[in-house]
Amino acid sequence: MKKDSDNFRQSAILDVMQILRKYGIEIIIYEPELKENNYYNLEVIKDINQFKQKADLILTNRMHDELKDVIEKVYTRDLYRRD
Repeated sequence: MKKDSDNFRQSAILDVMQILRKYGIEIIIYEPELKENNYYNLEVIKDINQFKQKADLILTNRMHDELKDVIEKVYTRDLYRRD
């Protein structure tokens, strides 16, 4: 999600996640602000290190410094990314 965004429930990524689930792909969500432990029957992980360890691929809107140690797992179309 976009940093500091409050529109998670309206996001287009929800449709993408549902499509991927139809193909049997396990989806996990990193969202430390979400109070629930699951969202649409998807596991929510609140600890970034646990998330990075468990995820095989990370889709993100923006590249964040905290993901640089797992850059090989990250896919982003971040137009503002500066390496």
